[in-house]
Amino acid sequence: MMPKGVITFEAVRKIGLTLPGVEEGTAYGSPALKVHGKIIAAVPINPSAEPGSLMVRVDFESRPELLAAAPDIYYITDHYAPYDGILVRLARIDESVLRDLLGMAHKFVTSKLTSRSPARKRRR
Repeated sequence: MMPKGVITFEAVRKIGLTLPGVEEGTAYGSPALKVHGKIIAAVPINPSAEPGSLMVRVDFESRPELLAAAPDIYYITDHYAPYDGILVRLARIDESVLRDLLGMAHKFVTSKLTSRSPARKRRR
């Protein structure tokens, strides 16, 4: 059993795979969780991310709230700023908060897929 407070990508994977339609995959050669081929969370590969971080997809409206609420857990770097995601220090997040965050990412990504599918069908 892992010491309390130590969360690895293995723990992220176990939580993520409980969400509907989530599968393991890779993103740019790095471990990732995806739903319908779209990333919900991945180990960041850009060197601007701190070691032991996780990139989680969140909408741009939620990101400032998360950063303000827990700046010790959540952060963003210039490289990731243009993307709809946030960086998470795994050593500082608790498992229940991580579960909620992954659920939020799942909802965000699947709602984007649902809202875009009619446009995708029209394109030939």
